[in-house]
Amino acid sequence: MQAFRIWDINQKTFYLRNNQLVAGYLQGSNTKLEEKLDVVPIEPHAVFLGIHGAKLCLACVKSGDETKLQLEAVNITDLSKHKDQDKRFSFILSDSGPTTSFESAACPGWFLCTALEADQPVSLTNTPQEAMTVTKFYFQKD
Repeated sequence: MQAFRIWDINQKTFYLRNNQLVAGYLQGSNTKLEEKLDVVPIEPHAVFLGIHGAKLCLACVKSGDETKLQLEAVNITDLSKHKDQDKRFSFILSDSGPTTSFESAACPGWFLCTALEADQPVSLTNTPQEAMTVTKFYFQKD
């Protein structure tokens, strides 16, 4: 398991607000709020993603017609690529030059995204080319 810094191409970093992952511009003393992601590789281009040091993992969950990103209270080291129920925690990495996109393995075609405006929840989109969301991230070992 390794810790990574993640920020979108508009320089918004991830932080927790009321147990929700949001992306915003952190400056000054607020930079310490930045959340790093724990990454556990499970296949050459697939990983589990969790909040560094907090037993919270990113999951793609379908509820009726809705597909959403949620944080689930689970220890990332307890997840297994061999368990179907853990597939919702798996993301496929696609590198494009210096940036990376994260597609849900459980919900193909759904990508991790941020809103153009700051301090909005990190979520999922199935229209990654849409101008209203950002799906390209800088992803760097801490």
